[in-house]
Amino acid sequence: MAKYEQLAQELKTRIAQGVWQAGDKLPSLRQTVADSGLSLMTVLNAYQLLESQGVISAQAKSGYLVTPKPELIARQGEAFRYPERQKPIYLSDSVDINEFVFNVLQASKQADIVPFGSGFPDPSLFPQQALARSLVKVTRHMSPSFAADNLPPGNAGLRKAISQRYAKLGMSISPDEIIITSGAMEALNLSLATLTQAGDWVVIESPTFYGAMQAIERLKLKAIAVATDPQQGIDLEALAEVLKTYPVKACWLMSQHQNPLGCSLSDTKKQALYQLLSEHKVSLIEDDVYQELYVDSSAPRPVKAFDTEGRVLHCGSFSKSLIAGYRVGWVAAGCHAPQLQRLQVMSTLSTSAPMQLAIADFIQSAQYERHLKQLRKKLASRKLAMYQLLCAHLPESVGVNFAQGGYFLWLALPSHMDATQIYYQAIERGISIAPGNLFSNQVEFRHFMRLNASYECSPEIISAVVVLAELIRNYSR
Repeated sequence: MAKYEQLAQELKTRIAQGVWQAGDKLPSLRQTVADSGLSLMTVLNAYQLLESQGVISAQAKSGYLVTPKPELIARQGEAFRYPERQKPIYLSDSVDINEFVFNVLQASKQADIVPFGSGFPDPSLFPQQALARSLVKVTRHMSPSFAADNLPPGNAGLRKAISQRYAKLGMSISPDEIIITSGAMEALNLSLATLTQAGDWVVIESPTFYGAMQAIERLKLKAIAVATDPQQGIDLEALAEVLKTYPVKACWLMSQHQNPLGCSLSDTKKQALYQLLSEHKVSLIEDDVYQELYVDSSAPRPVKAFDTEGRVLHCGSFSKSLIAGYRVGWVAAGCHAPQLQRLQVMSTLSTSAPMQLAIADFIQSAQYERHLKQLRKKLASRKLAMYQLLCAHLPESVGVNFAQGGYFLWLALPSHMDATQIYYQAIERGISIAPGNLFSNQVEFRHFMRLNASYECSPEIISAVVVLAELIRNYSR
């Protein structure tokens, strides 16, 4: 452990012991240098690490203050609770979600909308100019055969760079196992098409990312939605019962910063999940598009890290960590790679060659790590600020689930409310939200909503929260 990490851990321990409490000012950088005997840079790095984790926050002219722990921030009324009526397992012979998803996404595209309903981080967080320079650079030096060189499985340099990032997690993933795709959605869809045929049963989370339901609908599959807790993740006991009872062909799950809940599985639970799937010889499509958006000092490992049999198809993307518009993702498909390549050739043929080259150039530079460090820090700070803002303005009957990492907050309204109705009212006021019905066709989720917390708490954002709180208070059926 580096010296700055050791110092950060010591400070965190003292905060947990109550030496410094919420709102207290930490010793100045100079004072900590004098007390610890460490360099100013080491102390600064430790403070910045704690800030990125949401433990402390920098205040102009006040130094660093201890931030309230999300779970201890006062909320009048009852704490966040999961729907009491939710069944551990929900079966559906058909899934019908496409029309509603289309309508919500179209509304969120309006230029003057406050994008609480967006699935992407604030675009101002992305290094667009630096990426543009990489694009210009690689375009100048493209060979006449560049198009053919970037056909499936994709650009060799990019696949090698992704393989090296897996190596940093202690994972041995050959570039030959990696297929570059047009965003994560293509990776996920190709993976599902590879593992299933029409009529097969597929396990998803409840609630789940709407893209999973869209894919299941398109491929004429049958869904088994397993209850997923906002803090602990998927119910493994319920999943075990499903695997014993139904001929499941695949599971489509998010192990880290789950959309829409925001929760992440512990390493222990990831390993237990893999062992359970291995026992029943079921493959996992691991949707891990938020993997880089963690807050700890070290990167979490995906379920794929425990895979010894090639059962996990690990899908990632640069759309949430680098830039959305380039639409470059990948799947570490292992032994399924040849079949995935054939399916890709028959559908999209290949991912944009210039975009692959530009991203390969950028992520192999020191700029990428610097960008990720700043991105994590800003997302952690903005998410906590949004959480506090919501707690200050929303009615006491509304629960807000906070999970570390990512940039989503999951809200529970009183059970008699319909978040879709509030969605339509909010759109009229220039605000988009993502209502619970976007993530499940179960009636139990109609009074939930997901909010994007990646935007800075500007006057416009604060005003939108006030309006949203007003719509909830004035709700009537």
